[in-house]
Amino acid sequence: MKLELTFEQRQKSRLRVKLASGEEAAFILPRGNVLHDGDVVKTTDGREVEIVAIPEKLLHIESEALAKVAYHLGNRHVPVQVGASFLRIAEDHVLEEMLRKLGSRVSHIEEPFEP
Repeated sequence: MKLELTFEQRQKSRLRVKLASGEEAAFILPRGNVLHDGDVVKTTDGREVEIVAIPEKLLHIESEALAKVAYHLGNRHVPVQVGASFLRIAEDHVLEEMLRKLGSRVSHIEEPFEP
């Protein structure tokens, strides 16, 4: 069984969902845990559900001063996905403007979000 979730849904400790089969399910997880793409959750009746991170609208950020950009995003408590040469955040037009003013190259993409 697979369950497709956004990042926002994958970080909740309590969540009601509808599985692809049409079955309703509820997750109660320890606070502070985040489900990641490929994680497997075992149900109380022994079945396994694979978590699938679905594509979301993101800003893909590249910059010669990536650490400075990451600092400004962190200062705003924004979840950030960190790659070897890029950062990604959820689409936000105010932050996009700030990033461009910092000299970043910003593009719009749709990918699973794994901050």
